[in-house]
Amino acid sequence: MTKLPSIGQPVSRLEGRQKVTGSAKYAGEYNVSDLLYGYVVNSTITKGKITAIDTSAVKALKGVEAIFTHENRPSTAWFDLQYADMDAPPGTVFKPLHDNKIKFNGQPIALVVAQDFETARYAATLIKFEYEEEAFITGLVTNLDKAHEPKKGLATMLKPPPPPPVGDFEKAYSCAPVKVAAQYTHATEHHNPLEMYASTVVYEGKGKLTIYDKTQGTINSQLFVANVFGLHYKDVRVLSPFVGGGFGSGLRPQYQLFMAVMASLELKHNVRVTLDRSQMFTFGHRPQTVQNLRFAADAEGNVTAMNHSGIGETSSYEDYAEILTSWSHMLYPAKNTLFEYDLVSLDLPTPIDMRAPGGVSGMHAIECMMDELAYELKMDPLELRLKNYSETDPSTGKPYTSKALKQCYLEAAEKFGWDKRNPQPGSMQRGNKLVGYGMATGIWDAYQFPARVQVILTKEGKLILHNATTDIGTGTMTVMTQVAADEIGLPLEDITFDYGDSKKPFSMFQGGSAITSSTGVAIVAVVKELKKKIIKKAKGIKGSPFSDIKDEDIIFKDGAIALRSNPELALSFKDIMTLIKETELKAKKMAGPDVLKLKNYSKATHSASFVEVEVDKELGTITVTRAVTAVAAGRIINPKTARSQVLGSMIWGISKALHEETILDENLGKYMNANLGEYHIPVHADIHDLDVIFADEKDELINELGIKGVGEIGLVAIPAAIANAIYHATGKRINSLPIHFDALL
Repeated sequence: MTKLPSIGQPVSRLEGRQKVTGSAKYAGEYNVSDLLYGYVVNSTITKGKITAIDTSAVKALKGVEAIFTHENRPSTAWFDLQYADMDAPPGTVFKPLHDNKIKFNGQPIALVVAQDFETARYAATLIKFEYEEEAFITGLVTNLDKAHEPKKGLATMLKPPPPPPVGDFEKAYSCAPVKVAAQYTHATEHHNPLEMYASTVVYEGKGKLTIYDKTQGTINSQLFVANVFGLHYKDVRVLSPFVGGGFGSGLRPQYQLFMAVMASLELKHNVRVTLDRSQMFTFGHRPQTVQNLRFAADAEGNVTAMNHSGIGETSSYEDYAEILTSWSHMLYPAKNTLFEYDLVSLDLPTPIDMRAPGGVSGMHAIECMMDELAYELKMDPLELRLKNYSETDPSTGKPYTSKALKQCYLEAAEKFGWDKRNPQPGSMQRGNKLVGYGMATGIWDAYQFPARVQVILTKEGKLILHNATTDIGTGTMTVMTQVAADEIGLPLEDITFDYGDSKKPFSMFQGGSAITSSTGVAIVAVVKELKKKIIKKAKGIKGSPFSDIKDEDIIFKDGAIALRSNPELALSFKDIMTLIKETELKAKKMAGPDVLKLKNYSKATHSASFVEVEVDKELGTITVTRAVTAVAAGRIINPKTARSQVLGSMIWGISKALHEETILDENLGKYMNANLGEYHIPVHADIHDLDVIFADEKDELINELGIKGVGEIGLVAIPAAIANAIYHATGKRINSLPIHFDALL
């Protein structure tokens, strides 16, 4: 039996055994009887029209049940708004099989449904399409002259435009004694979670569907399906208890869901559609960006002027935007600022949030610029950050709910051994390797969304919690159980967190490092409500020792209520349920951020990363030999799962800096390495000594639990720290990510 308090304990994942033994079922693995299989056909041109389709060879193939194209698809919703999901950016939502127009290479243009997967996949190769091609543009750098301001929409609330200028940047920059300027570019990246996208649709009859979907938001998928296909919400149930990674790619319903539902409703049959690895490159991705920065300081190292102008990529039909250029003024108190952000519409799929969207790309440029400024000032890069440290948010003038970034700097620097750094680039060596030290700051928002939770106390005195959230591999199930355990006074074994089901109470999609704060706080609120009911029932029992006791003098401990002044006087939950002769007690409650309280504060998580690299003198190959990241994220519910999240982020930071890019051929308008053989990600041999520190940050304002998310903060500082370490090792500034060895030869 686990001991309380549970919060703060390194509890192993409660579902871990299911995952490592293979008993955990993912969207494409559920055993469904009488199942048909769909395979998607994708466009081989980038822009134009389909002029003819020949399906005769497929129709003659044994085992093929149906072929769907724009010519024969069933009727679906008419209005764009009905296709818009909870994460849709402004613009016209992409509608699969809507018409004969091709908007991007790899666009889904047909679905073949067969009695088995192999037949469906083979049949898909037999359909012949004739196209009328049109001119297209897919490269960002070559089309910067087409940049425009992002359209405004509901998404603007979470992704506001850059703040207006402060002071007179141009004058301050031109007059400054120390100034630096550079351009930074980032390649496209694709999410590539281990589990590929799949939807298994069970046809229940009379317009009722049960859908096992790979998603980061069960309710988002439910609303999408109901709106698009004209079904009642209550007749669409989406289940997603296990998700094999998402990283943002599941924030929006992907096209396999549309295809599977369409086929199931039309054929009145159970249908599964699974995408293959190459098809995982045919929808959302981290966009290409070009950023131009100019920073200036006085002779003492005070940053006086900051300009950050960024241009990102979006599709021709939606305006996807990121918070790319606003971060520096949340950290450094320059009196003169100019921040700009524009988009270029390209003939590519709409980008989608990828772990730390905007933040990791923007902070790479900002923190490399700060490093370059430190060298111009002949000042230690850490000293420059400490000199420009601000307890408040310079961009708003508001205090942070908490900010232990300085503690992150000092603890990580000491653990890393930053004081052993020789500041001269190229001066540190180890055998035939040049050694470099680099550091950078990280910042990410501390989001919290509304959430509703239902709680049930059973006649056995155990607790069941219901919420629609998913667990994309972060440890959500475990952490939520820990929160409930401490609030009600039960061991983890007596609590069930039932989740991943759209029929359960509301949850936003899992993203933005927000679910622990969102659902966790709602659990606290609803359990408090349940506790009031338990006390009331206990007081009403004939001869109850608690009848005249004030509520505040009663505690919940070891599965019982007890007198605060005399814990030996107790009554177990099980006994209470027996005495009141009820099978269960229920409570349901919605909770969200305290907007009125928080409007006077800024909120963020912070980090500091220190990195050592080795660069081979002859070959130019780069190895990250060790890295330390310190994180300030309020109260840490589970240090084991939190550390795992930060380590995963650090590895992704290494990948972004040195490995990961989707290579785009602008002549063909398509991605050329749509596979894991040529889309490079780190392997075990690339990852060495990584360490994580959690700063002791107490936040009594942010929410009732004092918690912030840790899913993204471990990523944002690493790419800049690596680039800065490479400069320290070699004396070469390389501002395009990823950095390959050929740039150092």
